[in-house]
Amino acid sequence: MKKIILLVLALACCGISVSAQNKSGRTATAGPQKSESVRRRAVRLEGSQPNGLFSPAIVAGELVFTSGQIGIDPRTGQMAQGLEEQTKQVFRNLVTVLEAAGSSTEHILKATVFLADMADYNAMNELYRTQFKGDPPARTTVQVARLPRDARIEIEVVAIIRKH
Repeated sequence: MKKIILLVLALACCGISVSAQNKSGRTATAGPQKSESVRRRAVRLEGSQPNGLFSPAIVAGELVFTSGQIGIDPRTGQMAQGLEEQTKQVFRNLVTVLEAAGSSTEHILKATVFLADMADYNAMNELYRTQFKGDPPARTTVQVARLPRDARIEIEVVAIIRKH
């Protein structure tokens, strides 16, 4: 039985197509279809030096995937003080990255919020709510052991590109 499961997994990983006939007599294929490669580009922020370890965002097709943003002011390199100021700075940073990618906070589909302390959850919710008009994006919030530069909050998002 193990050999059969491994064989099926190996075939699936190799991209072997399996044909099946539907009720209309047409052949339907399961598995990879002939596909075009998705265009992928890194977002660069004006006036910032490339990090080398990660990009501020990646655009793939019509989606923007941002790196996590913390409350550092990019002009000064200083961390904002307190949860409220850090959260506001995080959103300023997200706006900058999304605009450079051709999107905006209005086009966010999913957000992931990382908190250093879940005791900040209610305060974060109040600040987060002010950032969105209408229905907010889907969101996951988790507490983590530690964030870069001892930040209290970090947010990453997935958004769609604005249509012009």
